Amino acid sequence: MTIFLAVLGALLLFAVGYVLRGVYYIRKAKRLEAEVARLDAETDANRAEAARVVVARGFVPGDRLDTDAWAPVPAERTAAETAVRAGDWEAGAAWIEAAGQDWDERWERVRALAELAAEDDAWLLRWQAARPADPVAAQVNADAAVLVAWNVRGSLRAKHTTREQFRVFHQLLGKAQEAAHEAQRLADPADPLPYMIEQPMAMGLGYSHEQYERLWAEIMERAPKALGPHTGALQYWCAKWRGSHERAESFARAAAAKGEPGELLSMLPLYAYFEQEQHEDDIDPDVWLKEPHIVAAVDAALLDVDAAHPDDRRVVRVRHLLAWFLYWQDRYPEALEQFRLIDGWIGHAPWTYSSDPKDRYLNVRDYTVRQVHGTD
Repeated sequence: MTIFLAVLGALLLFAVGYVLRGVYYIRKAKRLEAEVARLDAETDANRAEAARVVVARGFVPGDRLDTDAWAPVPAERTAAETAVRAGDWEAGAAWIEAAGQDWDERWERVRALAELAAEDDAWLLRWQAARPADPVAAQVNADAAVLVAWNVRGSLRAKHTTREQFRVFHQLLGKAQEAAHEAQRLADPADPLPYMIEQPMAMGLGYSHEQYERLWAEIMERAPKALGPHTGALQYWCAKWRGSHERAESFARAAAAKGEPGELLSMLPLYAYFEQEQHEDDIDPDVWLKEPHIVAAVDAALLDVDAAHPDDRRVVRVRHLLAWFLYWQDRYPEALEQFRLIDGWIGHAPWTYSSDPKDRYLNVRDYTVRQVHGTD
């Protein structure tokens, strides 16, 4: 009995000790949680103060950043879209025609109406019924079909896309391809747009290099200096689609070399380097983007935007990439100049290549401001 009581006492002491240690660790964990919460609150307060300083210097607050547009939306586009939503397809048709043979601008307008048609195509069906052979209506219809297909696929990489998504995606792209070929049949022989519309199909349907080269030849015959189809071709030649880093860079450098000052084809090497940086997990942008050949590409793009026409809206697209590259090259005053010219609209690479475009943009922009102006 004495031994039993001794053992029981020892067990009770162990249990009490165990409970007390448990209480100790619980209290310690709570103190740690409280400390983490305090530090988080201090960090949030510091971030809020840093953001306030940036806004006080004339930059747009984070909650007012537009993540859809990459530049201010022209009033005539807003008017045309409003009219089309109300069913006035003729206003939309006239707006596209007003772009004339400015192929990049015309492409932007076709895409804008295609985005509306991908949501609700009742007005487009009325347009096609009224003008069955209208080449512009055919282009809007084909591009809307592309957008519908891509909405089904989503923007994630292949490993995160289901078989069913791919099946429906390819099925819809096949229909879009038929619509693009019909648009090509109806188009003016000088119009590159129905061939440009086929470019995303080349990526999604896996055109061979020979097939793509034939498509590219049709585009180049009609629009040898247009920026839009060049950026589309660069996507095809990227490693994430149908090419490689080397093929994309080679294409970009050759295209940039044929551009005159102000034609903005110097954007293409920047896009190629950015795509590689985003694709390769082992690249340190703080080192790689300072390579002499990339610095030279940035310098060429800076000269190009300086030579461009002041009213050329495409310049802003280049400035988004310039802000990113100049930031990583520690050229903060030059980066800050780009941020002042793009601030407010961030619907473009590099910001859109993030699950949280606002966070990426604010981190880079606000750090740049602090490097130039300090924290005062």
